[in-house]
This record gives sequence, C-alpha cells and structure tokens, in this order.
Amino acid sequence: MADTLHALTALGQAAPQTHQVGPYRIEERFDVALASVAIRKGRAADVTRAAQAAGIPLPEAARFAAGNPYSAFWVAPEMWFVEAPFATHEDIVAAVKPLFGDAASITEQTDAWVRFDLSAPDLGPLMERLCNVDFATAPDGFATRTVIEHIGCYLIRHTAGAVTLYGARSSAKSLLHCLEVTAAAVI
Repeated sequence: MADTLHALTALGQAAPQTHQVGPYRIEERFDVALASVAIRKGRAADVTRAAQAAGIPLPEAARFAAGNPYSAFWVAPEMWFVEAPFATHEDIVAAVKPLFGDAASITEQTDAWVRFDLSAPDLGPLMERLCNVDFATAPDGFATRTVIEHIGCYLIRHTAGAVTLYGARSSAKSLLHCLEVTAAAVI
C-alpha cells in the first residue's frame, strides 16, 4: 500500500519556506485559503447585504480590507478575492457559498496561487525594480494586478515595509527566483 498523500507548498516542500536577502524577508504562506467572489448580474445589493451580515469586507477598487476571519481585495468590477485562515477554512467555498446563495459566483482559488509576504524596513527600492506600481505614492491598503518578470501577480501594499504578492502557483519557483535576484541586486 502506498503512503498517504501529503500536501506540498507551491514550492514543492512539506513546509513553507522563508528566505532572507539582506534586509528583505520573503516568506511563502501556506496557511491562507482563497476564493473569488463575483456578483451575478443585478445582484449587487444582495451581495452587499450578505457580505455585511457575514463580516466579509468588499473593498472599493484597488483596495484591500482586513477582517476577522475574512479579508478581501478587489480584483475587478464587482469581484474580489476573499482570504481566510486555512486551518478553519480549508474548504473556503463551502464556508462562503451559503452566505451568498445564488447572488454571487464563488470559485476556489487556494491551489491556483502562491503567496509570498515580503517585509523590510522599506520595500520601495525593491518594488520599484520589480513592477510598474508607483509604490512610494501608493497608500497602505492598496491592491492591484501587476506583472513581475512576465508573471501576472496581485500586489497588496499593507505598509511601506509589508507587501503580499500572489502569483500563479505554476510559476512559484520563477517568482521566488526573481524576488531573490532582485533583492540581492538592490542591497
């Protein structure tokens, strides 16, 4: 009989990895469940009411909103990615779908993305080399889609020293390599 199956991180390891390059810390996150929430035609008011009742923030365009247990960031008109702790929301769709009923389309996203949390006293020098986001003038809570080394990513600026990046899981190693090489070039 074969061994039981074990989950692997996007980087192919049993546990998430942390890399330190000078002042830059790159932490793979494996503990966040992710789902997309898209409003169905004509159902915006229903989705707004359901989200408020459930404590799910639905931030305006280009914004991130933290909550407990749900956080969310805007990805397109009438569409958000919703995050929750993986330990309590492994099947995030099963947790979120009943809250919205048929007013929204909910899609599992957890295994499609790799998440890296970047931290340093000032991420500005690194971010200005990685992507076309004007990081210095972006406010805290800013969220956008951008391209890093030809990889489509979502970037969430928490503070000048804390950023979350979501990139395609299939490009996890390439994205990490880019982050490490660029960080080494900046220091």
